[in-house]
Amino acid sequence: MRLNIESLNMTKEKLVFYCQNCGYESAKWMGQCPVCHEWNTFVEEPSHPKKTQNAGKTGSGSRISAPRKLSEIHPDETDRVKTGIRELDRVLGGGIVAGSMTLIGGDPGIGKSTLLLQVCRALAGQGMRILYVSGEESLGQIKMRADRLGTIGDTLELLCETNLDAIVEVIERTNPQTVVIDSIQTMYNENVSSSPGSVSQVRESTGVLMRIAKGLQIPVFIVGHVTKDGSVAGPRVLEHMVDTVLYFEGERNASYRVLRAVKNRFGSTNEIGVFEMRQDGLAEVENPSEYMLDGRPVGASGSVVACSMEGSRPIMIEIQALVCRSNFGYPRRTANGTDFNRVNLLVAVLERRAHLNLSSSDAYINIAGGVKMTEPAVDLGIVLAIVSSAKDIPLDDRTVVFGEVGLSGEIRAVSMAQQRVVEAAKLGFDTVILPKANVKSIRLPKDRRIRLCPAENVSDAIRLISRGNR
Repeated sequence: MRLNIESLNMTKEKLVFYCQNCGYESAKWMGQCPVCHEWNTFVEEPSHPKKTQNAGKTGSGSRISAPRKLSEIHPDETDRVKTGIRELDRVLGGGIVAGSMTLIGGDPGIGKSTLLLQVCRALAGQGMRILYVSGEESLGQIKMRADRLGTIGDTLELLCETNLDAIVEVIERTNPQTVVIDSIQTMYNENVSSSPGSVSQVRESTGVLMRIAKGLQIPVFIVGHVTKDGSVAGPRVLEHMVDTVLYFEGERNASYRVLRAVKNRFGSTNEIGVFEMRQDGLAEVENPSEYMLDGRPVGASGSVVACSMEGSRPIMIEIQALVCRSNFGYPRRTANGTDFNRVNLLVAVLERRAHLNLSSSDAYINIAGGVKMTEPAVDLGIVLAIVSSAKDIPLDDRTVVFGEVGLSGEIRAVSMAQQRVVEAAKLGFDTVILPKANVKSIRLPKDRRIRLCPAENVSDAIRLISRGNR
């Protein structure tokens, strides 16, 4: 009996605690993680003995890696593969890099699987072999969605599987040129005793796929579920492991979608791609400015067109403001599409520097189209929209504004003013209200006719719009 009890104790699983935010492991529960300092992020999971019998074989067979000199690496080894979707190529930095791992996150139903299936369709049209692994949908469901997108070549192969060992075996046997995993939370690694979607499973499964990508030089796309606050579910270390992190944003009831890079080892993290959800899939929006300004009211007060930069792309957006008398003792402030605290700051600047009484008025700010803009260059647009609504002064429909507003009421210079002005002229605007410090750096082409109205502070900008209304 004593031997049996001892044998039971030896086989008893040890429980450990993992931080869901950073993956830190602890033998006991703690209220605050000592690494990332987040509160109440520890979850209890059974630990597992690490098996080393297959170590080093996953993704590279039995080969032993050897170091290489930098001079021996040729540039053609890092050539990019164009997906055929220009908006996606822009966000990726020019295309897909061999051996890279890309994580795509977004709300349920936003279009992550549709986007990746369209990528597979474009790559299959180039004759590339693609393996699409789905742990959430059946083959029939994927076929129904693929039929809506159009004809897909026979080089695309589908696999419905959640066992990671079986997936690795298929990848090594078929040697595809691109792999899509939908989604990482459904993958199950037999070496990990916890359930699929747990911190341990997500971390270990991503590690195996990373070795596959680097060892066989196969680009891997993985889909990640998101939490209520919009971040990818699982440990934060997941985002550190992959090469690129893309977020698919947008309202489910709206037709637009924005693909944004928050991490990219092979390109800029400031680029965005704009798509429109249609019956036959996602369509690229090559000129987001026209799309954002579609349906803009003419001659209405509180409506201002501002120019924001997303990476190297200038985008025209409509900023709407509604200022009305408050029916309560405490005025209400609402911001949709921009930072709420920034709006409160700009309202305080108007009250102190421009002597505009807003203490008894409600102020509602909205960026039309549902986009989110946090660039400081939209400050002047917000300020003039509030003034336009408060004083009932409609701005000229062919006027664009941009500039950062400081606490002293000064309008500070912004970057890429030349590109903003050229984009405004290209779309037919004839007047630009901009910071005075940016005027000297602008060189307009001879075929562009546009009037520059420099402003040194918010009082100058208010006088410009008041004068234009006369």
